[in-house]
Amino acid sequence: MAGGADFETLFTRRMAIAAGVGGVAWTGLVARLFQLQVLEKDRYAAMAEENHIKLALAAPRRGRILDRFGRPLAAHRRAGRVSIIPEQTDDPQGVLRRISELIDIAPERLERAERDIHNARRRNAAFVPVTVQNELTYEDFARMNVHAAEIPGLDVEMALTRSYPRGRDFAHVLGYVARPNDRDMTRLEDFLLLEAGMNPERAYDSEMPSNSQERVELRRIRQLLKHPDFRTGRSGLELKADDWLRGQRGSKRLVTNAAGRTLEELPSDDLAPRDGRDMFITIDSDLQRAAIDRFGSESGASVVLDIESGDVLSMVSTPAFDPNEFVNGISSANYSLLRDNDRSPLYPRAHGGVYPPGSTFKMVVATAALEAGVINPSERVHCNGYYRFGNRTWHCWKKGGHGSVNMHQGIKGSCDVYFYEIAKRTGVDKIAEVARKFGYGDRWPLGMTGGRSGLVPDTEWKLRARNEKWHEGETLNFGIGQGQMGATPLQMAMMTARIASEGRPVKPRLVGLGPNVEGAHALDAPLDKALMQRMKAGMYGVTSEGGGTAYRSGDLGLGGPRLAGKTGTAQVRRISRAERLSGVRKGEDIDRKLRDHALFVAYAPADNPKYAISVVVEHGEGGSSTAAPVARDILAFAIKNDSGRKPSYSQTASVVTSPSQGEPT
Repeated sequence: MAGGADFETLFTRRMAIAAGVGGVAWTGLVARLFQLQVLEKDRYAAMAEENHIKLALAAPRRGRILDRFGRPLAAHRRAGRVSIIPEQTDDPQGVLRRISELIDIAPERLERAERDIHNARRRNAAFVPVTVQNELTYEDFARMNVHAAEIPGLDVEMALTRSYPRGRDFAHVLGYVARPNDRDMTRLEDFLLLEAGMNPERAYDSEMPSNSQERVELRRIRQLLKHPDFRTGRSGLELKADDWLRGQRGSKRLVTNAAGRTLEELPSDDLAPRDGRDMFITIDSDLQRAAIDRFGSESGASVVLDIESGDVLSMVSTPAFDPNEFVNGISSANYSLLRDNDRSPLYPRAHGGVYPPGSTFKMVVATAALEAGVINPSERVHCNGYYRFGNRTWHCWKKGGHGSVNMHQGIKGSCDVYFYEIAKRTGVDKIAEVARKFGYGDRWPLGMTGGRSGLVPDTEWKLRARNEKWHEGETLNFGIGQGQMGATPLQMAMMTARIASEGRPVKPRLVGLGPNVEGAHALDAPLDKALMQRMKAGMYGVTSEGGGTAYRSGDLGLGGPRLAGKTGTAQVRRISRAERLSGVRKGEDIDRKLRDHALFVAYAPADNPKYAISVVVEHGEGGSSTAAPVARDILAFAIKNDSGRKPSYSQTASVVTSPSQGEPT
């Protein structure tokens, strides 16, 4: 019996111990379940969420560029894009081959994509999508989406791409954007590091810890610059205003499946990128189009200025290129066609083309002569068709000569002999001094790339540049806007604006609302009002008095207003004595590249000047027959459509304070 009692006691004790251990274990399990399901519910829900929701870098949307009335010149549009994410595929060549079986892709694009994938892996950037094809048609986009699930690493999406809805119209003003090249990467890395308050030297220092702020920021910047949606300005306003237009990077929340494919994008306003700011330029896009249409198949340039405000209302260089071709990378073949075209469509003629101003320069020479006091406006100079100086004969454009002419008649009839004489009396240095007062010799960038200063020669320049003394015979050529003198159409328009405004300051501008333009300044050198009134009278005589070289172009066809202007012909070849004796060859008798340039400067209305214009028709030969009618029709359009009316960005506060547009300068 005693043995049985001991057994029961032992069994009871063991049961109690087992029950206690089980109870503790059960209590711990319940407590753990309570902790997981109640106390740490949010934490584990977030961890579960992270299994199918990821943050992805989002490139900012670039700011728009709009004309003076708010019409888009550079904006965005949606287009299909197919990319490969290198880290999500072990066989990129196979994926590229499969893609090429579904849609047409140029061999050079396939080679470039394969090279980019290789470089991404080498640089530890395999997470960055590599674009294979942009601008998918609707059919190709649908086909790629159908097959997307079966091709590892494939990413098909609708993406925003930079768009230039006016095409060639603003190519040389706006420029274009492109993917960053190595030079862009270096420039942008430094700038964005400084913008973030970082020291670039510390960011590039390999001895800095990889988790330091500078190194982390540099990695983020490089991710942005390699993003398939990121573009940077490469020329024109797009480059000069890049900081204003670019915006700031952000992130987006993406729902993905087990394979990492994006299924949905979730709202993430707190993480969204900050769009770039819009900017307005002063150009009237309708006037720009009218001017281009008026040039037709001719090569050349024109600039229209609002005389009162200095706004550039039109700036045409023709022929031009389509900047849309550069956004996603222009092919080598297409670029070669542009580069090798003998009409030079890549050349920004309006602000970068340098031409002899020819007889349009004669008002500058006349002003210099009057300022120097070397001639009285009523004094006459006899022109019999040539001018003897030293052992050389200088010819007037009018073979039989103009007879006896005073200053007004000299301008009206564009008498070369008259201007040979007064240029010789005035001297090169005084003419150069006055030319600079009119805006010649200054680059006037206006926020664009490609501008040139031309050349205003003088004795100091020749000694410095060529180590030679200036010869007085060169002054005669200078007196009719030939020889070393070189000017841009922009400068010629500014000269005209100063004359039309009777010497008032002119501050040319192209950016109406946007970044401050480096080096922007007014053309305000002193010019005597009475002298400018005399120049205006001479220009009016050109278009509205008998004997004027552009008499037939003075009527604007608007039932009253006339224009005042000055013709010019710029020689591009030297005419030999033998050719003068036998008759100067023109038109189809000589190659196009040997024909003279045709020039015309004007303002209108003549009695109340509002607009100033310069026109250069390359190899057009006659300023009066070719360039003057072009200028007349452009000015008529500007007046009829009131191109200089108050721009939209200065009319209402709501436009100026729109969040995407930033603050006015």
